[in-house]
Amino acid sequence: MLNEHITEAFMQGHWPSRHVHMECDTGKGRGRTVVSGVISCALLALLLASCGSQSQTTQKTYAIATKIKHVIVIMQENRSFDTYFGTYPGADGIPMQNGVPTVCVNDPATGQCVKPYHNANDLNGGGPHGATNATADINGGAMNGFIGQAEKGRKGCIDTTNPICTNSAAVDVMGWHDAREIPNYWTYAHDFVLQDHMFEPNASWSLPSHLFMVSAWSAHCGSSDPSSCVNNIVGPVNIKQAGPGGADYAWTDLTYLMHKYNVSWGYYLSNGNEPDCEDDAMICSGATQKKQKAGVPGIWNPLPNFDTVKQDGQTGNIQDVSNFFTQAKNGTLPAVSWVVPNGTVSEHPPALVSRGQSYVTTLINAVMQGPDWNSTAIFLTWDDWGGFYDHVKPPSVDQNGYGLRVPAMVISPYAKQGYIDSQTLSFDAYLKFIEDNFIGGQRLDPKTDGRPDPRPTVRENVAILGNLMNDFDFNQTPIQPVILSPNPTPGPASIPGT
Repeated sequence: MLNEHITEAFMQGHWPSRHVHMECDTGKGRGRTVVSGVISCALLALLLASCGSQSQTTQKTYAIATKIKHVIVIMQENRSFDTYFGTYPGADGIPMQNGVPTVCVNDPATGQCVKPYHNANDLNGGGPHGATNATADINGGAMNGFIGQAEKGRKGCIDTTNPICTNSAAVDVMGWHDAREIPNYWTYAHDFVLQDHMFEPNASWSLPSHLFMVSAWSAHCGSSDPSSCVNNIVGPVNIKQAGPGGADYAWTDLTYLMHKYNVSWGYYLSNGNEPDCEDDAMICSGATQKKQKAGVPGIWNPLPNFDTVKQDGQTGNIQDVSNFFTQAKNGTLPAVSWVVPNGTVSEHPPALVSRGQSYVTTLINAVMQGPDWNSTAIFLTWDDWGGFYDHVKPPSVDQNGYGLRVPAMVISPYAKQGYIDSQTLSFDAYLKFIEDNFIGGQRLDPKTDGRPDPRPTVRENVAILGNLMNDFDFNQTPIQPVILSPNPTPGPASIPGT
């Protein structure tokens, strides 16, 4: 079956040649046909037609739409855009005049209006970041609830942390970092693409955010029937009732479409403590304080609980992060990778900013030093705002948000160098890019995906959502690897050239 988008482009003469990597089942035990390289449109059309005619009863395969054969989503934890890039030149950052912030947030404890300030501390506290806290922080668009919410949060969580907990005695939600603390992140922003309107896909905490990351929805399901699922961004799983790993995510996730269309994927996580609590409680203990590893479902490892992953026999795709480094080195990365941290390297307070930056740098260095770099797009972001100040009111999409802004970058040989993307984006844009690049624009749409669930919105098709394709120039000379030290020396307040 021909990809309609590709067919239309051929007929209009838009693509005289394409870089293609495709595989299809040749049928009746005769193996697979593999095509890779730049070929003419006419030949590609013949190959697609042949592949489609021979595999109508098997999984379908579409030609890759761009030079990107590997998408890697690196998901860190709990930082707002303004706390990392609020002073980045040219970005929609903290409103200032003559270098002095013109905005402030009331401190209920003192009655003073506190302006954003430079915070050089490696260990931050942040603030509560559940659904009720998001509503209070945003405060109808006034964006002035951050300090009050942080002061209401319980102080001094010393183990893994919790959405409604403040993690230090001092309130630091108005603090920002710059190239003095996060020089590598600012270098990536300078050398590749910085997105200054990336919003968390829902106005809540880490679990719903990670569910949106792989499925564009967060719900609670009464059974394994997708129609039993009900929208829920507060706490899709009650760990006290379900028990560890006892959730049943019956709605449709992206791996279902990727399996259907022969797109390989891997989900990689670091062993260690989870960065958050399992039950939205004040203190992690007992069943709510978990170690994470590839075979154990959890907040940062939701895919084992999705019915589709089990039914498709793909639980083995969920792996330890050591496999990511090996595959990056060997050039065997799958088409789509998600990479999530443990508590120590997550940047989720009280984890150190420096430890997270070091971990992310090793991931990116591994890709850049491997043979897949020239066909890779890395999407780096943070799962929610962590209670830290941001001045931009999130847009309304449906009952789920968007949530507050988070930092985000596109790192690729074909990224527009030094570009600031101000499109309205959320993690739904990652799914949209994957669907457009690998599976011909198919969507997680109950009307068309063959596995209907009652999700309120087809998030990839929301009119306000931007298109990540705009962040690439596939005609430019590919950007060479930018290998950075995992333990960089502090930079100046702003890096040269910004």
